[in-house]
Amino acid sequence: MILLLGASTYVGRAFARALGRRKDSFIPLSRNAFDYTRFESLFDYVRKVKPELVINAADHPEKPDCDGETDRSTMLQVNTLLPQTIARVCSLTNTDFGHVSSGSIYSGAKLARNGQVRIEEDLGSAPIRTLFELDPKQLAGFTEEDQPNFCFSSPGSTFYSGTKALAEEALRQGQAYIWRLRLPFNEQDDPGNFLSQLQDGWKAHDAINSLSHLDECVAACLELWERHAAVGIYNVTNPGPLRTRQIIQLLQQHLKPVRPLELLVYRDEPTNGDRPPRSDCVLDSSKLLRAGVRLRSAQQALEHSLEKWVPQPVPALKTLA
Repeated sequence: MILLLGASTYVGRAFARALGRRKDSFIPLSRNAFDYTRFESLFDYVRKVKPELVINAADHPEKPDCDGETDRSTMLQVNTLLPQTIARVCSLTNTDFGHVSSGSIYSGAKLARNGQVRIEEDLGSAPIRTLFELDPKQLAGFTEEDQPNFCFSSPGSTFYSGTKALAEEALRQGQAYIWRLRLPFNEQDDPGNFLSQLQDGWKAHDAINSLSHLDECVAACLELWERHAAVGIYNVTNPGPLRTRQIIQLLQQHLKPVRPLELLVYRDEPTNGDRPPRSDCVLDSSKLLRAGVRLRSAQQALEHSLEKWVPQPVPALKTLA
């Protein structure tokens, strides 16, 4: 039996679908139904139900329309402190633990030139976009051994990325699976879907990123556990980063959206602080492949999702009797 925490989140719902399809016995929990952030409550619950695996899909993203101080306090509680509470409970009860993390703790990619490798943090600059078009293999991704560079110890990171990086730092020495997803998407229209965000007026900038097909990558996380792969960090992204312009071109080709998709292109010269912090990044998923888990390329997964796209139903208009 599997205990799924954060079952109401975008990624949590994908885990619930995957476990349901596999006919695995699982208990989905949301914080609204049960306050599993309290150590004593969660410890007693895990001892009672005795799950084989606890999955933490709880997540609190940044919400600009909320009170900043209150939102950050909740973000720290959910994204940083809760994973540590779950890890402690799982350690004391000898229960396997899988934690969903994020690739947003990185910014940039490794650029190989003239036999040397350096970190290029601005994946939206014109020279890097041109280089990627000419020779994508010159941009290598961050591996699981690389320290996060978009976190509280680096300037310009978001608070969200900082909280996710802190959680990883606390869990690194423990016996947990840490699954990093990046810009998740699939064929189902949803506010959490990266493709939906692009269509809903989300102002994207033209950069290069790794992506995760949500359902395929969730299945990969479960497969790692089933295969008894070594615990630790795994970049669970589909191989082959994509440029935002490529994604928007495919969106327009397959879905023909009525609303024009706005693509921001930042100039290469320094700005006056009006450029928001960005975690555009490329992740290396070869460790996943070495563990025996193979994923489609990001290009294949993206095109398949757009071919099978399921839009949200339009709400029926209410009429007066």
